[in-house]
Amino acid sequence: MHGLWIEALATMNAEQVNHFERAGVLPIAFTLNHMPRMEDFARAILSSGTMIWTDEGWAERTGIAVDDIGKDTTVAEMELQRIGDYPAFVEYAHYVFSATENWLDELDPDALGEVMFGGVYPPSALNAYIHRVVRDEKILRVDAIECWIYQHGIRHLGELEHARALVGLGGLTS
Repeated sequence: MHGLWIEALATMNAEQVNHFERAGVLPIAFTLNHMPRMEDFARAILSSGTMIWTDEGWAERTGIAVDDIGKDTTVAEMELQRIGDYPAFVEYAHYVFSATENWLDELDPDALGEVMFGGVYPPSALNAYIHRVVRDEKILRVDAIECWIYQHGIRHLGELEHARALVGLGGLTS
């Protein structure tokens, strides 16, 4: 999955990424901001670490227009998303992907069965994608990795491939 993201990042430029098609259609910059930052967030939670984004000042380095992951924001707010320094953002995404892969390589397989979250969830959390997949009160580390990193990345990769067509680029897979 990361290989496809890296290829996508390498085959776009700032003009394509920041293109605004029309109201109600998010720019590619939204997806590019959202996916690696959510992965950064998930890896930090699941590894009891910290987020690369905040620890290393990537908001300033990338010149992101809306410094928000975009999970609980409106479409109108995220329509404003732009990436000011695209090469810096590509560097950040690569850094996140490497950090995730290194963490997974070092993860003790026995840790996959650990309960990460459980109990009573607020109604808003019950509509989250992970609850649609897990359908259990307990979220194991393996569930969170599967949903928040892999499936989330694949879902947004499909979105990215469609958005690339809007700026004259092709898909990444056949």
